[in-house]
Amino acid sequence: MVINTGHPDLDSKVGDWLNWDKNEKNIAEIEDLLKKNEAATLAKIFGNRLEFGTAGLRGVMAAGPSRMNDLTVIQATQGMAKYLLECFDDVKTQGVAIGYDGRHNSSRFARLATRAFISMGIPVHLFSALVPTPYIPFSVCQLKTKAGIMITASHNPKEDNGYKVYWDNGAQLISPHDKNILKRSLDNLAPWDDAWDDSVREHPLVSDPLANINQLYFDVLAKECLRSELNQKTALKFTYTPVHGVGAPYVKMAFDTCKFQPYIPVQEQIEPDPEFSTVKFPNPEEGKSTLNLALATASRNNSTVILANDPDADRLACAELQPNGDWKVFSGNELGALLGWWMWSRAEQKGQNPATAAMIASTVSSKILQTMAEREGFLFEETLTGFKWMANRGLQLQKEGYQILFAFEEAIGFMCGIHVPDKDGVSASAHLSELAVHLENKGTTLNGQLEDIYLKYGQHVTLNSYYLCYDPITISRIFERLRNFENEPKTYPKSLMNGKYAIKGVRDLTNGFDSRQPDGKALLPTSSSSQMITFYFENGLDATIRTSGTEPKIKYYTELRAPPTQTDRQQVQATLEEMVQALVDEFLQPTLNQLTPRPE
Repeated sequence: MVINTGHPDLDSKVGDWLNWDKNEKNIAEIEDLLKKNEAATLAKIFGNRLEFGTAGLRGVMAAGPSRMNDLTVIQATQGMAKYLLECFDDVKTQGVAIGYDGRHNSSRFARLATRAFISMGIPVHLFSALVPTPYIPFSVCQLKTKAGIMITASHNPKEDNGYKVYWDNGAQLISPHDKNILKRSLDNLAPWDDAWDDSVREHPLVSDPLANINQLYFDVLAKECLRSELNQKTALKFTYTPVHGVGAPYVKMAFDTCKFQPYIPVQEQIEPDPEFSTVKFPNPEEGKSTLNLALATASRNNSTVILANDPDADRLACAELQPNGDWKVFSGNELGALLGWWMWSRAEQKGQNPATAAMIASTVSSKILQTMAEREGFLFEETLTGFKWMANRGLQLQKEGYQILFAFEEAIGFMCGIHVPDKDGVSASAHLSELAVHLENKGTTLNGQLEDIYLKYGQHVTLNSYYLCYDPITISRIFERLRNFENEPKTYPKSLMNGKYAIKGVRDLTNGFDSRQPDGKALLPTSSSSQMITFYFENGLDATIRTSGTEPKIKYYTELRAPPTQTDRQQVQATLEEMVQALVDEFLQPTLNQLTPRPE
């Protein structure tokens, strides 16, 4: 086929791609664009490559180097194989672990990645069934592999897939390894011999770790279940949904391990379904809109607690029936408070020395753990958003002698202990269920305990949401206005509502500025490739505005912390709502910037 888009460099890229790609559907997609002379579309597709971001590679499944497809998986893995050989003398004995979820093409992508590794003599522990994402970091730690790959796009739409990478410590990939893998990939774009042969299961370098990892994972969980007798006798009924994902058999095993009665399944969503046919967004973080079927199932079965995993089972959502008949869907921050309190309570019962205990939360999450730490005496640390930062920091603290009790992020991600150095919705479901049983035995509920936590440590009221914005220029303009507020660099807003709420400090992790530090430099790592500004108010409000690493969103995270003497939560809530509305109107200017509100 003659390629003539009028742009020689683009012609060369497209020609190479068509020479290398063996996927007939993807070839036809590019050829159709060529026939229609869609040069602008081709330039967009071939203008950039998928790069390792917040969650590895992630994108829509379609043809071209900026999308997820067979060839981008082959190229990324060829680069990773080369880089692992450079980094580790024993990679040919220790190998890598690879798992996959139930999305379209996930199993094939996993097999193609396996082929790239074994062609370099690197053994692969390739799971024979769909597994939750936490199984991969757990496998890296238990099998002492040099890396792990999970093929998943987590809770993204059905059109997407992804390629999540873990390093030899079990935590998600961080710099410089991500950049170095990309460099090696660019040196190895042409598929190697047999790269397209995905019949790898019987290869002598490929083994199936599923039975072994199941045993090891639930052995660890069994040691952490403290209330097996109570769990067995409880009158509580738990309703569970994996939201068309992989979690059902693994949460079933978790329930069996901790001696709970079987959960009540949401039948319409219990089996993996790459079409996510019953939900608009396969993300339980969206709340009742994703949990409608679970709510109906629970109501029919007189169940009072709902548990929900996202499709790759690394996140956990929860709802509880209230005395007035309404369902309370807990936010990630509220679940973080509950699980954090539970992990500390358990540690205290075991005689944990608070001076050697640690908890971690991301910078956009509630600071309830920090408040607990100040009162109870354990260490609290804040990291950048994402478990790659929390887990890597947790592993460092573990080496320094700390017991890592808990870490969480507001996006319903929870790490109970550090056996899995990542968020884990399977173990979190067991711990939260055990907490619910413990509270039932004490005559209270999850929400009742949450209220007690805030009475003891002070009200922590949060309000988080986002606006959609598909125009990078608009996003840049919004943030540049905030950091040049008085038409001079590093001049930020000083208040809201014409001085009613004063700002005492600003941290900008895009340019590394922090007005609270003597030298004006932020302590956390900075990145010019993403937008993130935090405003600290005199009255205890922390408000962060940032762009998403994986979606076209401007997110805001706010928390108003009140002292324990201020017990009127409704008043704190009203103040927060007033401030957030002002922050949105004055800082984001959604009407002027034509931002799309979060869908209801």
